[in-house]
Amino acid sequence: MAKARNKEAWEFFGELLRELREAADLSRNELGARVFVSGTYIGLFEQGVRKPQLDVAKLIDVVLQTGGIFERTCRKLIDGSPYAVYFNDVAELETQATKLCEFAPTVVPGLMQTADYARAVTTATNPFATEEYIEEKVSSRIDRQVILQDATRPEYWVIMHENTLLTPVGGLEIMARQLEHIAQLIRQRWILVTVLPRTAGAHASMGGMLQLMEFSDQPPTAYTETEFSGTLLDDPAVVKQAQRAYDLLRVAALSPEASLALIESAAEEFRRCASTT
Repeated sequence: MAKARNKEAWEFFGELLRELREAADLSRNELGARVFVSGTYIGLFEQGVRKPQLDVAKLIDVVLQTGGIFERTCRKLIDGSPYAVYFNDVAELETQATKLCEFAPTVVPGLMQTADYARAVTTATNPFATEEYIEEKVSSRIDRQVILQDATRPEYWVIMHENTLLTPVGGLEIMARQLEHIAQLIRQRWILVTVLPRTAGAHASMGGMLQLMEFSDQPPTAYTETEFSGTLLDDPAVVKQAQRAYDLLRVAALSPEASLALIESAAEEFRRCASTT
C-alpha cells in the first residue's frame, strides 16, 4: 500500500511538472537544458517513470519559479523511503529494468541475500542501531527481491569476486545457507552467476561494486557504490565505459558451471566447519 501511494505521489509530481512547464511555454528540451538534463529525462519525470535528483528538483523550482514546491515534494518522498537517499532511484529503476548486471567485489548483492545475511551486514555497519531499525532495513532489502519472482522478471547477471564467497558473514551456518540459497537460485534459472577467482589478480572494477541496468523504453544506466554513498550514472559515454568494464570482468570470470561448483563447494566447507565447532 505504501509503495502504491509513493508511486501515485511521483505521478502527481510528474503531472504538475508538465502543467507548469507548459504554462511557462517551455519544451522538454528547453527545460532540460536549463536544469542540465536531457529533454528525454524531463519526459520521463513527467511520466513518473524516473525520479529527479534533489538538486535537479531545486533547479526546476528556480526555472519555473514555483516557490520550492518540487524540492519540498522531493524531500518528503525521499524521507518516506526505507532506502538510503542515494539508493532511492536505483531501487525504483530495478523494478523497471529488463536486464540487470552486477559485480559484487565484497558483499553478496541485496537481491540475492538471505534475511540472516542481510541482518548480519546491516548490524555490522550499524552496531548501535535499534532492533527496529535493523529489521526495517532487512525487510526493505528482502522486499526488493520480489522482482526476481515475477513472471516478467529481468535477466539478472551477477559476477561475484571469490572473496565474497569466502568471507563468513554472520558466521559459518549463516554463510553456508547464504551460498546454498544462491546455488538454488542458479539451478532455478532465476539468475546467472559467475565467479571472478582471486587468481585473476587486478581487474576492471577495482574501485568497487558496479551495476548496469537496461530498459525497454529508456536509456541504460550504471550505478556505483562505496561504503557511504552511491552514484547513478546517466551520461551515455560514462555508461559505455561501465559496460566495457563489465565485459572485461565477464571474460576474466569462471564459466557458469565452474562457478556453481565453487559456490556449492564453499557452502559445503562452511557447513562442515559449522558442524565441527
